Amino acid sequence: MAEEGERKAALETVQADGTDGNCVTFVLHDEDHTLGNSLRYMVMKNPDVEFCGYCITHPSESKINFRIQTRGGLPAVEPFRKGLNDLMDVCQHVLNTFERSMKEYRAQREEEMQ
Repeated sequence: MAEEGERKAALETVQADGTDGNCVTFVLHDEDHTLGNSLRYMVMKNPDVEFCGYCITHPSESKINFRIQTRGGLPAVEPFRKGLNDLMDVCQHVLNTFERSMKEYRAQREEEMQ
């Protein structure tokens, strides 16, 4: 158990004995369906992923068990990392588009008010 002042790890990995790293469960703390479903979608776009799914352990816990199984000896951490990076790229694109639209809207309103 973490002592006062220590931070608990945001990510843990659980790998069954006897597996070669292509089937891993990632435990994400302080997360919910928002990240779980979005990340699952991004990871499943990878053709080397055989299975990807997640579950919330219990409604009173903010923890996700996120499982990935890959084909052909690819370590499960690779599509997990790629999925996170791709999701960050999508979120950055949405943020940039929103900020650009807000800037255009404010400029248009200023013109109308003059």
